[in-house]
Amino acid sequence: MIDSEDLQNQLQKALKECALLREENERLKKLLGLHREGTTPTPRTSISEASTPYNPMAPLVVSNFSIEKKIPLSHSLFRGREDVYPVRWEGKKGNSGYSPACANEWNRAFCRKPMVKCSDCENRELRPVTDEVIRGHLFGKHTIGVYPLLQDETCWFLAVDFDKKQWQEDVAVFLRSCDEIGIPAALERSRSGKGGHVWMFFDRPIAASLARKFACAILTHSMERRHQIGLESYDRSFPSQPAREKGLCRAFCCPKYPFLKS
Repeated sequence: MIDSEDLQNQLQKALKECALLREENERLKKLLGLHREGTTPTPRTSISEASTPYNPMAPLVVSNFSIEKKIPLSHSLFRGREDVYPVRWEGKKGNSGYSPACANEWNRAFCRKPMVKCSDCENRELRPVTDEVIRGHLFGKHTIGVYPLLQDETCWFLAVDFDKKQWQEDVAVFLRSCDEIGIPAALERSRSGKGGHVWMFFDRPIAASLARKFACAILTHSMERRHQIGLESYDRSFPSQPAREKGLCRAFCCPKYPFLKS
């Protein structure tokens, strides 16, 4: 859990280090240019380090908690909007997504889908997050997500999404940066198995804009600390919006499997 009062200090520390690394990177580029021209530069130890790929066979963080103990834990960690939650759907054509859970969905006395969009329906009754909803998610009855951006533009957590072929190597670099800066982070493998999510939890809601800046600072630190890594597998951070858009922000899936050791 990240102390929100320390987050600003950590952000400033990361930004200062990024500035120093940027200067060092420019110096190395100049030395490289001299080397290409045939001039032998003064030896100096490079600050870059080889990345250690994430090992998919690493042991899981095993929890012996019962479902009843996992419910309050899940509720306390993956906190977002309490008055509504997204539920995952799958279409007949193989498409899928998340939509706000509605108590009247497919009830023909009220629901007019697909003729009427849910966002335009006068009978829409959004369902709040309850212990029973989380219990159903943990048992596999349904798959729910979370709307991380609260109505006052704050958030309880930051989730950084990685995918594509080299996600394991990039996540390893990102997690090492978190460790160097002193930020607790947990890795979760994505639903598809072809990516990973890095979670950082706050001890209280913080401005979503600050959380996004912090994610950018860690990404910059990762790329400049190890300039041979491009972090091309980085997709986005959640909350993703710079400001609350009309309606609900983008949903993010709640984990139901154990976190992987970082």
